[in-house]
Amino acid sequence: MEEGINEDGALHVKMFGKFSMWYRGASLLEKNTNETQFAYVMQLVLHYRKEGISRERMEEILFGDRDISNVHHTMQSVIYNVKNKLKKAGLPKANYIRMEKGIFYWTDEIPVEEDVCEFERFYDKAFAEKDADAKLRYLTDACSCYTGEFLASYAGVIWAAVESRKYREMFIKCVEESAEILRDKQDFPQMEQLGKRASAIAPFSDWETITMEALIGMGRYEEASELYAETVDSYFEERGIRPSKKLMDFMSRLGEQLVHPYEQLDEIQSELMEEQEDTEGGYLCSYPIFRGIYQMVLRMIERGGQSVYLMLCTVVDSKGSPMKEGKDLDILQARLGDAICRSIRQGDVVNHFSRGQYLVLLMNTTREDCLVVQKRINYRFLIGRQRTGVQYYVNSVIRETI
Repeated sequence: MEEGINEDGALHVKMFGKFSMWYRGASLLEKNTNETQFAYVMQLVLHYRKEGISRERMEEILFGDRDISNVHHTMQSVIYNVKNKLKKAGLPKANYIRMEKGIFYWTDEIPVEEDVCEFERFYDKAFAEKDADAKLRYLTDACSCYTGEFLASYAGVIWAAVESRKYREMFIKCVEESAEILRDKQDFPQMEQLGKRASAIAPFSDWETITMEALIGMGRYEEASELYAETVDSYFEERGIRPSKKLMDFMSRLGEQLVHPYEQLDEIQSELMEEQEDTEGGYLCSYPIFRGIYQMVLRMIERGGQSVYLMLCTVVDSKGSPMKEGKDLDILQARLGDAICRSIRQGDVVNHFSRGQYLVLLMNTTREDCLVVQKRINYRFLIGRQRTGVQYYVNSVIRETI
Protein backbone atom coordinates (compact mmCIF):
# COMPACT_ATOMS: atom_id res chain seq x y z
CA MET A 1 0.00 0.00 0.00
CA GLU A 2 1.57 3.30 -1.12
CA GLU A 3 0.41 6.77 -0.19
CA GLY A 4 -0.99 9.23 -2.64
CA ILE A 5 -1.26 7.09 -5.79
CA ASN A 6 -4.67 5.39 -5.52
CA GLU A 7 -7.61 6.64 -7.56
CA ASP A 8 -9.98 3.72 -6.92
CA GLY A 9 -12.53 5.54 -4.75
CA ALA A 10 -11.51 3.73 -1.57
CA LEU A 11 -10.32 5.39 1.60
CA HIS A 12 -6.74 4.19 2.09
CA VAL A 13 -5.57 3.93 5.68
CA LYS A 14 -2.10 3.21 7.04
CA MET A 15 -1.92 2.12 10.68
CA PHE A 16 1.54 0.52 10.72
CA GLY A 17 4.20 3.10 11.48
CA LYS A 18 2.94 6.65 11.01
CA PHE A 19 -0.85 6.99 10.80
CA SER A 20 -2.16 8.35 7.50
CA MET A 21 -5.38 8.50 5.47
CA TRP A 22 -5.77 9.50 1.85
CA TYR A 23 -8.57 9.54 -0.67
CA ARG A 24 -8.04 9.82 -4.44
CA GLY A 25 -4.43 10.88 -3.86
CA ALA A 26 -5.17 13.55 -1.25
CA SER A 27 -4.32 13.27 2.44
CA LEU A 28 -7.15 13.71 4.93
CA LEU A 29 -4.75 14.73 7.69
CA GLU A 30 -3.13 18.12 7.93
CA LYS A 31 0.53 18.28 8.85
CA ASN A 32 1.29 17.81 12.55
CA THR A 33 -2.38 17.18 13.41
CA ASN A 34 -2.24 13.45 14.07
CA GLU A 35 -2.92 13.92 17.77
CA THR A 36 -6.37 15.44 17.37
CA GLN A 37 -9.81 14.12 18.22
CA PHE A 38 -10.43 13.79 14.48
CA ALA A 39 -7.44 11.43 14.15
CA TYR A 40 -8.37 9.49 17.30
CA VAL A 41 -11.97 8.96 16.14
CA MET A 42 -10.92 7.89 12.65
CA GLN A 43 -8.36 5.43 13.99
CA LEU A 44 -10.95 3.76 16.21
CA VAL A 45 -13.85 3.77 13.76
CA LEU A 46 -11.79 2.56 10.80
CA HIS A 47 -9.76 -0.06 12.65
CA TYR A 48 -12.89 -1.52 14.29
CA ARG A 49 -15.15 -0.92 11.30
CA LYS A 50 -16.25 -4.56 11.00
CA GLU A 51 -17.37 -5.18 14.57
CA GLY A 52 -17.90 -1.52 15.45
CA ILE A 53 -16.87 0.25 18.63
CA SER A 54 -19.20 1.04 21.51
CA ARG A 55 -19.98 4.62 22.45
CA GLU A 56 -18.85 3.92 26.04
CA ARG A 57 -15.45 2.69 24.92
CA MET A 58 -15.02 5.57 22.49
CA GLU A 59 -15.85 8.05 25.25
CA GLU A 60 -13.48 6.36 27.65
CA ILE A 61 -10.59 6.48 25.15
CA LEU A 62 -11.26 10.06 24.04
CA PHE A 63 -12.12 11.70 27.35
CA GLY A 64 -10.69 9.40 30.03
CA ASP A 65 -11.20 10.88 33.50
CA ARG A 66 -11.89 14.42 32.29
CA ASP A 67 -14.64 16.19 34.17
CA ILE A 68 -17.31 16.59 31.48
CA SER A 69 -20.87 17.31 32.58
CA ASN A 70 -22.59 15.60 29.62
CA VAL A 71 -20.24 13.09 28.01
CA HIS A 72 -22.80 11.78 25.50
CA HIS A 73 -23.53 15.29 24.23
CA THR A 74 -19.81 16.01 23.90
CA MET A 75 -19.38 12.76 22.00
CA GLN A 76 -22.16 13.77 19.60
CA SER A 77 -20.40 17.09 18.97
CA VAL A 78 -17.11 15.35 18.24
CA ILE A 79 -18.75 12.96 15.74
CA TYR A 80 -20.56 15.88 14.09
CA ASN A 81 -17.28 17.78 13.66
CA VAL A 82 -15.55 14.67 12.26
CA LYS A 83 -18.30 14.23 9.66
CA ASN A 84 -18.01 17.89 8.60
CA LYS A 85 -14.26 17.56 8.25
CA LEU A 86 -14.62 14.44 6.09
CA LYS A 87 -17.11 16.22 3.85
CA LYS A 88 -14.82 19.23 3.44
CA ALA A 89 -11.92 16.86 2.68
CA GLY A 90 -13.72 15.76 -0.49
CA LEU A 91 -15.31 12.46 0.48
CA PRO A 92 -18.62 11.63 -1.25
CA LYS A 93 -21.74 12.60 0.67
CA ALA A 94 -22.65 9.84 3.10
CA ASN A 95 -23.46 9.18 6.72
CA TYR A 96 -19.78 8.45 7.37
CA ILE A 97 -20.21 7.31 10.96
CA ARG A 98 -23.52 5.81 12.03
CA MET A 99 -24.59 4.57 15.45
CA GLU A 100 -26.75 1.48 15.95
CA LYS A 101 -27.73 0.32 19.43
CA GLY A 102 -24.89 2.24 21.04
CA ILE A 103 -22.26 1.03 18.54
CA PHE A 104 -20.40 3.29 16.08
CA TYR A 105 -19.85 1.91 12.55
CA TRP A 106 -18.08 3.23 9.46
CA THR A 107 -20.37 3.63 6.43
CA ASP A 108 -20.59 0.82 3.88
CA GLU A 109 -20.81 3.38 1.06
CA ILE A 110 -17.07 4.20 1.12
CA PRO A 111 -14.78 1.14 1.03
CA VAL A 112 -11.66 1.13 3.19
CA GLU A 113 -8.25 -0.32 2.30
CA GLU A 114 -6.31 -0.71 5.56
CA ASP A 115 -2.75 -2.07 5.73
CA VAL A 116 -3.53 -3.90 8.99
CA CYS A 117 -6.49 -5.68 7.39
CA GLU A 118 -4.28 -6.77 4.48
CA PHE A 119 -1.65 -8.01 6.92
CA GLU A 120 -4.23 -10.10 8.78
CA ARG A 121 -5.62 -11.48 5.51
CA PHE A 122 -2.22 -12.70 4.30
CA TYR A 123 -1.38 -13.97 7.80
CA ASP A 124 -4.54 -16.09 7.98
CA LYS A 125 -3.98 -17.47 4.49
CA ALA A 126 -0.37 -18.34 5.28
CA PHE A 127 -1.12 -20.34 8.40
CA ALA A 128 -4.02 -22.14 6.73
CA GLU A 129 -1.83 -23.15 3.76
CA LYS A 130 -0.18 -26.58 3.65
CA ASP A 131 1.99 -26.10 0.57
CA ALA A 132 5.35 -24.60 1.60
CA ASP A 133 5.82 -22.44 -1.52
CA ALA A 134 2.33 -20.95 -1.34
CA LYS A 135 2.71 -20.41 2.39
CA LEU A 136 5.98 -18.57 1.84
CA ARG A 137 4.32 -16.26 -0.70
CA TYR A 138 1.58 -15.33 1.77
CA LEU A 139 4.12 -14.85 4.56
CA THR A 140 6.20 -12.59 2.32
CA ASP A 141 3.12 -10.53 1.47
CA ALA A 142 2.23 -10.26 5.16
CA CYS A 143 5.75 -9.09 6.05
CA SER A 144 5.54 -6.49 3.26
CA CYS A 145 2.37 -5.04 4.82
CA TYR A 146 4.02 -4.66 8.23
CA THR A 147 6.00 -1.43 7.87
CA GLY A 148 6.41 -0.61 11.56
CA GLU A 149 4.75 -0.74 14.97
CA PHE A 150 0.96 -0.32 14.97
CA LEU A 151 0.31 3.44 15.42
CA ALA A 152 3.92 3.94 16.48
CA SER A 153 3.28 7.51 17.68
CA TYR A 154 0.57 6.33 20.06
CA ALA A 155 2.59 3.85 22.14
CA GLY A 156 1.32 5.47 25.34
CA VAL A 157 -2.35 4.93 24.43
CA ILE A 158 -3.54 1.70 26.04
CA TRP A 159 -5.77 0.37 23.25
CA ALA A 160 -3.10 1.10 20.62
CA ALA A 161 -0.39 -0.51 22.76
CA VAL A 162 -2.46 -3.69 23.11
CA GLU A 163 -3.00 -3.90 19.35
CA SER A 164 0.65 -3.09 18.72
CA ARG A 165 1.80 -6.00 20.87
CA LYS A 166 -0.60 -8.37 19.09
CA TYR A 167 0.60 -7.42 15.60
CA ARG A 168 4.25 -7.44 16.67
CA GLU A 169 3.85 -11.06 17.81
CA MET A 170 2.15 -11.93 14.53
CA PHE A 171 4.99 -10.31 12.58
CA ILE A 172 7.57 -12.26 14.61
CA LYS A 173 5.75 -15.48 13.80
CA CYS A 174 5.72 -14.59 10.09
CA VAL A 175 9.45 -13.89 10.04
CA GLU A 176 10.35 -17.03 11.98
CA GLU A 177 8.12 -19.23 9.80
CA SER A 178 9.53 -17.66 6.61
CA ALA A 179 13.08 -18.24 7.83
CA GLU A 180 12.30 -21.88 8.58
CA ILE A 181 10.92 -22.49 5.07
CA LEU A 182 13.83 -20.70 3.41
CA ARG A 183 16.26 -22.65 5.60
CA ASP A 184 14.74 -25.94 4.45
CA LYS A 185 14.83 -24.79 0.82
CA GLN A 186 18.40 -23.45 1.33
CA ASP A 187 17.25 -20.27 -0.40
CA PHE A 188 19.91 -18.14 1.28
CA PRO A 189 19.65 -15.04 -0.98
CA GLN A 190 15.97 -14.60 -0.09
CA MET A 191 16.77 -15.44 3.53
CA GLU A 192 19.33 -12.62 3.56
CA GLN A 193 16.70 -10.18 2.27
CA LEU A 194 14.25 -11.37 4.90
CA GLY A 195 16.74 -10.75 7.70
CA LYS A 196 17.63 -7.29 6.41
CA ARG A 197 13.99 -6.26 6.06
CA ALA A 198 13.05 -7.59 9.50
CA SER A 199 16.00 -5.78 11.08
CA ALA A 200 15.02 -2.51 9.37
CA ILE A 201 11.36 -2.78 10.42
CA ALA A 202 11.99 -3.96 14.00
CA PRO A 203 15.48 -2.86 15.11
CA PHE A 204 17.14 -4.42 18.16
CA SER A 205 15.14 -7.65 17.82
CA ASP A 206 18.05 -9.97 16.94
CA TRP A 207 16.82 -10.41 13.35
CA GLU A 208 20.42 -9.91 12.25
CA THR A 209 20.96 -13.58 13.10
CA ILE A 210 18.83 -14.52 10.08
CA THR A 211 21.03 -12.41 7.80
CA MET A 212 24.18 -13.88 9.36
CA GLU A 213 22.91 -17.42 8.88
CA ALA A 214 22.15 -16.68 5.23
CA LEU A 215 25.61 -15.19 4.69
CA ILE A 216 27.20 -18.30 6.19
CA GLY A 217 25.01 -20.49 3.96
CA MET A 218 26.41 -18.63 0.94
CA GLY A 219 29.97 -18.96 2.20
CA ARG A 220 30.32 -15.24 2.96
CA TYR A 221 31.87 -15.83 6.37
CA GLU A 222 33.76 -12.56 6.74
CA GLU A 223 30.61 -10.56 6.00
CA ALA A 224 28.78 -12.54 8.68
CA SER A 225 31.54 -11.78 11.20
CA GLU A 226 31.53 -8.09 10.29
CA LEU A 227 27.74 -7.90 10.59
CA TYR A 228 27.92 -9.49 14.02
CA ALA A 229 30.50 -6.95 15.23
CA GLU A 230 28.47 -4.06 13.76
CA THR A 231 25.29 -5.38 15.39
CA VAL A 232 26.85 -5.66 18.84
CA ASP A 233 28.37 -2.18 18.56
CA SER A 234 25.07 -0.63 17.43
CA TYR A 235 23.20 -2.29 20.29
CA PHE A 236 25.68 -0.70 22.70
CA GLU A 237 25.72 2.70 21.03
CA GLU A 238 21.99 3.11 20.42
CA ARG A 239 20.45 1.33 23.39
CA GLY A 240 23.30 0.72 25.80
CA ILE A 241 22.44 -2.97 25.93
CA ARG A 242 24.64 -6.05 25.80
CA PRO A 243 24.21 -8.77 23.16
CA SER A 244 21.36 -11.14 23.89
CA LYS A 245 21.98 -14.82 24.62
CA LYS A 246 20.57 -15.54 21.17
CA LEU A 247 23.25 -13.41 19.54
CA MET A 248 26.01 -14.80 21.75
CA ASP A 249 24.99 -18.38 21.00
CA PHE A 250 24.92 -17.58 17.31
CA MET A 251 28.44 -16.15 17.51
CA SER A 252 29.65 -19.43 19.00
CA ARG A 253 28.03 -21.37 16.16
CA LEU A 254 29.47 -18.92 13.67
CA GLY A 255 32.98 -19.59 14.94
CA GLU A 256 32.48 -23.32 14.50
CA GLN A 257 31.29 -22.90 10.91
CA LEU A 258 34.00 -20.56 9.67
CA VAL A 259 36.09 -22.47 7.16
CA HIS A 260 39.19 -20.83 5.69
CA PRO A 261 41.11 -22.09 2.66
CA TYR A 262 44.53 -23.65 3.26
CA GLU A 263 47.16 -20.93 3.42
CA GLN A 264 50.78 -20.53 4.39
CA LEU A 265 51.30 -19.76 8.06
CA ASP A 266 52.91 -16.39 7.35
CA GLU A 267 49.82 -15.31 5.35
CA ILE A 268 47.53 -16.39 8.17
CA GLN A 269 49.70 -14.55 10.69
CA SER A 270 49.58 -11.42 8.55
CA GLU A 271 45.78 -11.50 8.57
CA LEU A 272 45.76 -11.86 12.35
CA MET A 273 47.77 -8.66 12.87
CA GLU A 274 46.06 -5.41 13.86
CA GLU A 275 45.32 -3.16 10.90
CA GLN A 276 45.72 0.11 12.78
CA GLU A 277 49.15 1.72 12.71
CA ASP A 278 48.88 3.32 16.15
CA THR A 279 48.89 0.50 18.68
CA GLU A 280 49.89 2.61 21.68
CA GLY A 281 47.84 2.25 24.86
CA GLY A 282 45.22 -0.34 25.75
CA TYR A 283 43.51 -2.69 23.31
CA LEU A 284 39.99 -1.38 22.61
CA CYS A 285 37.65 -4.14 21.44
CA SER A 286 33.99 -5.12 21.16
CA TYR A 287 32.16 -6.92 23.96
CA PRO A 288 32.27 -10.42 22.38
CA ILE A 289 36.04 -10.16 21.95
CA PHE A 290 36.43 -8.73 25.46
CA ARG A 291 34.38 -11.62 26.83
CA GLY A 292 36.54 -14.13 24.97
CA ILE A 293 39.73 -12.54 26.29
CA TYR A 294 38.33 -12.53 29.82
CA GLN A 295 37.54 -16.25 29.61
CA MET A 296 41.01 -16.97 28.25
CA VAL A 297 42.58 -14.96 31.07
CA LEU A 298 40.68 -17.06 33.60
CA ARG A 299 42.31 -20.16 32.15
CA MET A 300 45.76 -18.52 32.19
CA ILE A 301 45.35 -17.52 35.84
CA GLU A 302 44.71 -21.12 36.73
CA ARG A 303 48.00 -22.17 35.12
CA GLY A 304 50.29 -19.21 35.83
CA GLY A 305 48.89 -17.54 38.91
CA GLN A 306 48.90 -14.02 37.45
CA SER A 307 47.15 -11.17 39.25
CA VAL A 308 44.47 -9.62 37.05
CA TYR A 309 41.84 -7.01 37.89
CA LEU A 310 38.56 -6.02 36.22
CA MET A 311 37.64 -2.34 36.50
CA LEU A 312 34.33 -0.67 35.63
CA CYS A 313 34.57 3.07 34.85
CA THR A 314 31.36 5.11 34.83
CA VAL A 315 30.79 8.78 33.98
CA VAL A 316 28.97 10.45 36.89
CA ASP A 317 27.37 13.87 37.35
CA SER A 318 28.16 16.47 39.98
CA LYS A 319 26.14 14.50 42.56
CA GLY A 320 28.00 11.28 41.89
CA SER A 321 25.11 9.60 40.05
CA PRO A 322 25.76 7.70 36.80
CA MET A 323 24.92 9.76 33.70
CA LYS A 324 22.55 7.84 31.44
CA GLU A 325 21.50 10.54 29.00
CA GLY A 326 22.10 14.12 28.01
CA LYS A 327 23.76 15.94 25.12
CA ASP A 328 27.13 16.08 26.91
CA LEU A 329 27.31 12.35 27.64
CA ASP A 330 28.57 11.39 24.16
CA ILE A 331 31.42 13.90 24.46
CA LEU A 332 32.27 12.81 28.01
CA GLN A 333 32.25 9.09 27.22
CA ALA A 334 34.51 9.62 24.18
CA ARG A 335 36.93 11.61 26.35
CA LEU A 336 36.82 8.92 29.04
CA GLY A 337 37.55 6.19 26.48
CA ASP A 338 40.55 8.14 25.19
CA ALA A 339 41.77 8.81 28.76
CA ILE A 340 41.53 5.11 29.66
CA CYS A 341 43.37 3.88 26.54
CA ARG A 342 46.18 6.38 27.14
CA SER A 343 46.45 5.50 30.84
CA ILE A 344 46.90 1.73 30.60
CA ARG A 345 49.45 -0.58 29.03
CA GLN A 346 49.35 -2.23 25.61
CA GLY A 347 48.60 -5.57 27.20
CA ASP A 348 45.47 -4.27 28.95
CA VAL A 349 42.04 -4.58 27.36
CA VAL A 350 39.19 -2.03 27.11
CA ASN A 351 35.54 -2.37 26.10
CA HIS A 352 32.91 0.36 25.67
CA PHE A 353 30.38 -1.48 27.81
CA SER A 354 27.36 0.87 27.61
CA ARG A 355 26.59 4.58 27.46
CA GLY A 356 29.10 6.31 29.73
CA GLN A 357 30.68 3.04 30.89
CA TYR A 358 33.88 1.15 30.08
CA LEU A 359 35.24 -2.19 31.22
CA VAL A 360 39.02 -2.49 31.67
CA LEU A 361 40.98 -5.72 32.13
CA LEU A 362 44.29 -4.88 33.85
CA MET A 363 46.87 -7.66 33.40
CA ASN A 364 49.61 -8.66 35.84
CA THR A 365 48.93 -5.85 38.26
CA THR A 366 48.06 -5.17 41.92
CA ARG A 367 45.20 -3.37 43.60
CA GLU A 368 47.59 -0.53 44.44
CA ASP A 369 48.49 -0.23 40.76
CA CYS A 370 44.76 -0.01 39.96
CA LEU A 371 44.62 3.16 42.07
CA VAL A 372 47.54 4.57 40.09
CA VAL A 373 45.67 3.85 36.84
CA GLN A 374 42.59 5.62 38.19
CA LYS A 375 44.65 8.71 38.99
CA ARG A 376 46.08 8.71 35.44
CA ILE A 377 42.59 8.47 33.96
CA ASN A 378 41.30 11.30 36.15
CA TYR A 379 44.30 13.46 35.17
CA ARG A 380 43.48 13.05 31.47
CA PHE A 381 39.68 13.14 31.85
CA LEU A 382 39.09 16.03 34.24
CA ILE A 383 39.40 19.50 32.72
CA GLY A 384 39.45 22.74 34.68
CA ARG A 385 36.49 23.01 37.05
CA GLN A 386 34.63 20.17 35.44
CA ARG A 387 31.84 18.99 37.76
CA THR A 388 31.42 15.56 36.22
CA GLY A 389 33.74 12.72 37.16
CA VAL A 390 34.42 9.00 37.01
CA GLN A 391 33.23 6.33 39.41
CA TYR A 392 35.39 3.20 39.68
CA TYR A 393 34.64 -0.35 40.78
CA VAL A 394 37.45 -2.90 40.88
CA ASN A 395 37.31 -6.68 41.35
CA SER A 396 40.06 -9.25 41.28
CA VAL A 397 39.69 -11.80 38.49
CA ILE A 398 39.70 -15.18 40.17
CA ARG A 399 38.96 -18.58 38.68
CA GLU A 400 35.96 -19.96 40.57
CA THR A 401 36.04 -23.65 41.33
CA ILE A 402 32.97 -25.80 41.93
